[in-house]
Amino acid sequence: MTIFAKTGALLTGHFLLSSGRHSDRYFQCALVLQHPSYAELLCRELVRRLDVGRVEAVVGPALGGIIVSYEVARALGVRSLFAERENGRMTLRRGFSLSPGERVLVVEDVVTTGGSVREVLEVVRQSGAEVAGVAALVDRSNGSVDFGLPYYALLTLPMASYLPQECPLCRRGEPLVKPGSRPLGAGGTRAG
Repeated sequence: MTIFAKTGALLTGHFLLSSGRHSDRYFQCALVLQHPSYAELLCRELVRRLDVGRVEAVVGPALGGIIVSYEVARALGVRSLFAERENGRMTLRRGFSLSPGERVLVVEDVVTTGGSVREVLEVVRQSGAEVAGVAALVDRSNGSVDFGLPYYALLTLPMASYLPQECPLCRRGEPLVKPGSRPLGAGGTRAG
């Protein structure tokens, strides 16, 4: 938490999450990950906590999971890939591929609903690779996300989120902000 606070990565206000939900707090992990020494430190600590057996590749969703994938893969001594959306579907592009039976760790910066992670899990499985587990820097799901796999988070911090029609911040008239990498109306359920 000290590193997140020091870098200003934990924001307060009224935020529209990529899931469509609203929250009074938002993790902007890019503010931490812009510092290579912090990215390395946090991802090495995440790797230290893993108990997933052999891992041959690490895959994260673009955009938030790219640096996490790279640093976790570097700590494990394996290759790093990322999945990105093409025509609204998560896919491996840029010549990336996974081999049947290859053991893959799926990573993310922040998990709220787990939607992006689930999309990447599907991409990995469709390639014939085997999912070793899931890891995230921050889990803000309030324990509600279950991937049916070993799941590790460096920081677990329950944070309230609301359906738009139930949002107390909207009722108070607080301005809504959309941080992150995906434009409004882009769909999906990325972390926030």
